[in-house]
Amino acid sequence: MLIKIILGLIGLGIVVFVHELGHFLAARMMGIGVDAFSIGWGKPILKKKIGEVEYRLGIFPLGGYCKMKGDADYETVYKNSMEGKKAEEGTYYAASPMRRAFTCLAGPLFNLIFAALVLSVIWGRGFEVNTLGNRIVLASEIVGGSANPADEAGLKTGDRIVSIMGRPTETFHDIQEIIALNPGTELPILVERDGEILELSVTPLMDRSTGAGRIGIYFWTDPLIERIVQGGAAEAAGLQSGDMISRVNGSELPHTMALYRMMEDRLLEESAFGEGVMAFDIEFIREGQVLETTLLAGGEDGGGDLGLAWEAVRYHTPRLSFAGAIVKGAQETWRTFTISVRSLSLLFKGIDLTSAVSGPVRITYMVGEAATQGFNQSFGSGISSMASFLALISIALCIMNLLPLPILDGGMILLFLFEGLRRKPLHPRFVSVFQAAGVLIIASLMIFAIFGDILYLANR
Repeated sequence: MLIKIILGLIGLGIVVFVHELGHFLAARMMGIGVDAFSIGWGKPILKKKIGEVEYRLGIFPLGGYCKMKGDADYETVYKNSMEGKKAEEGTYYAASPMRRAFTCLAGPLFNLIFAALVLSVIWGRGFEVNTLGNRIVLASEIVGGSANPADEAGLKTGDRIVSIMGRPTETFHDIQEIIALNPGTELPILVERDGEILELSVTPLMDRSTGAGRIGIYFWTDPLIERIVQGGAAEAAGLQSGDMISRVNGSELPHTMALYRMMEDRLLEESAFGEGVMAFDIEFIREGQVLETTLLAGGEDGGGDLGLAWEAVRYHTPRLSFAGAIVKGAQETWRTFTISVRSLSLLFKGIDLTSAVSGPVRITYMVGEAATQGFNQSFGSGISSMASFLALISIALCIMNLLPLPILDGGMILLFLFEGLRRKPLHPRFVSVFQAAGVLIIASLMIFAIFGDILYLANR
């Protein structure tokens, strides 16, 4: 947990720092003085003045800030301007509205550039992908309950979804991505079944906890063991990497989800091995021989960790040239940006906001979790996983700051554009109310998001 928090703080700090660096460089370019530029928040533990700028290292290593000359004196500046006096040269409000708007825009713009550069590096060096195939298992066969959109569409366990909306779906991730972004939309799909291609259509339901679409399917994974966890239940049963489980308790095991269904049923039964312990008679194939063993899973907490990992689809993306990596990085950044903007509309369709909206605590945890999961595979995978997630967070920070809300960059840009169109400063009282409303809105959103973060972590 601690390492996740540390990695998350570092990652989130980098993204916020890049944002503030954009404001800093733009201000200098626009002739706006900068009083201080800090890496981290809180009381400075190190500081040094170079020229007119004091560079600081804050005690809290999270993000940073750029304090522009005169940015807190807008009321005085506006009053002086209205009285015919010029604002002090080099201050924030002495600059034209267009220069101020550009300075505000530079922060989100730097987040986009940062994301594009990070993704370019990742695609340039190539990265390993662990995913699953496009073969599916109907959720209704595993967890029961009412029919899902997949059942109503005529899909069957064992089908391969080869395309959705004309877009090829080679992996389960491809399927998930399209379905998640299209709740309530009828999607034409091509399905391979017994060597034939069928044309079907499915309409995803919206998951109220996330806002994403779902149709009620799981991935199909052959019960081939790839890795055994040391000290786990599978090791105690004598299972090894490369073993193919063929039967469990006398029943054939076509895919791994069938085993998890058996585990759900076994939790309701009494066991001679103790409370919460599940016993499975396993028949498996090793080097052409059929062997048998008994696997004991669970315990007093009723958990069901088998201590093994199933074989996944793994491939390494090709290394791209410098130009190819830059183009790919820009394309992926734009694709993620447009998907994120489109996803904002889901916030107004009745989803559970406490689950769907992430605050700084949850984001920090998720960045750390993505990094640690990657490092568990290899150092290179850890760096790639963390960098990819940082690019995603950077794009999200860009979009959030461009929202037309007071205090945020988007709201200030609108304010300055309006001032430029009317060709005279706005009334100080209007600006004061605008800023105060922004503080109230952002504070309310932060409290709401942090409350959702606490619930999220409590359920982990």
